[in-house]
Amino acid sequence: MTGASLRLCRSLLQRCPCLRGTNPNCLTPALTSSIMTRSLSDSAAPPAAIQNPEAVTKQSVSQGYGGIADTPRLRSSLNDTEVAKFAAIAETWWDFEGPFKPLHLMNPTRVSFIRSALCRYFRRDPYSSRPFEGLKIIDVGCGGGILCEPLARMGACVTGIDVVEKNINVAQVHAGLDPLTSSIEYICMTAEQLVRSNRKFDAVLALEVIEHVVDPSDFVESLSALVAPGGSTVISTINRSLRAYAAAIVAAEYLLNWLPRGTHQWSKFLTPEELVLILQRASILVEEMAGFVYNPLTGEWSLSDDTSVNFIAFGTKEIPPTM
Repeated sequence: MTGASLRLCRSLLQRCPCLRGTNPNCLTPALTSSIMTRSLSDSAAPPAAIQNPEAVTKQSVSQGYGGIADTPRLRSSLNDTEVAKFAAIAETWWDFEGPFKPLHLMNPTRVSFIRSALCRYFRRDPYSSRPFEGLKIIDVGCGGGILCEPLARMGACVTGIDVVEKNINVAQVHAGLDPLTSSIEYICMTAEQLVRSNRKFDAVLALEVIEHVVDPSDFVESLSALVAPGGSTVISTINRSLRAYAAAIVAAEYLLNWLPRGTHQWSKFLTPEELVLILQRASILVEEMAGFVYNPLTGEWSLSDDTSVNFIAFGTKEIPPTM
């Protein structure tokens, strides 16, 4: 599994301009060293693209979902303090030297993991220029859209939601600059609010979000409710380890000033074991996990089996047994 993933990602870097960073709208490459992904299970049956129920219109969003069928209520995971932090720097999302520079540097590695995992699961050609054609993908906590845009360029029908209205405005303006990304649907709302619409997606993504919510378990329950049976989920976050405290808080926020001070709280981080357990309780089985490792000499990120700081997990939604 590890060898196959390594060969696949190396080949993707050679064939895909978006991953090599030759397109100014794409991001610079990070996969320059060996990629070792740790498979927890390789037996999931990959379904075809899952049909999406009737979409929520922007009008229904502005009207507060009047008339939409109710579903079991989920407690809001919204953290007002965290929302205020990101609202204050929302206009800098596409400043490659601004507060979100670390995410821009990490993004090619995140995209490579997502591409590899989803292509394998949905049996798509990873060397195709548009391997996600027909797949419905939602990015929860999309920010300014730096993940939504490469997914749209790979053919996905992308929805991005965020609770910060300024983030959504920035994302919409930037996506409109490129015909390949102008079709992205951006909505200002929480995952819990979207659950009420009964929408389902082939893949639900939440990258660097779970460490900013009030209750991770409630948040993951909402994500699971958005995944169609047999669909998939990708979550990335920061490990609650001493090494992560030193790297993600002391170094990134106080020494290198990569992030505004107070961006992260170490107590809000989750260990990989905790995340796996939370996902299992929400009927999501983790199939694969990998770590992100930063090379200070090259300024690039790569995938690794070292999950002690940043890590990403791919899981699948359990299909309820038929009676």
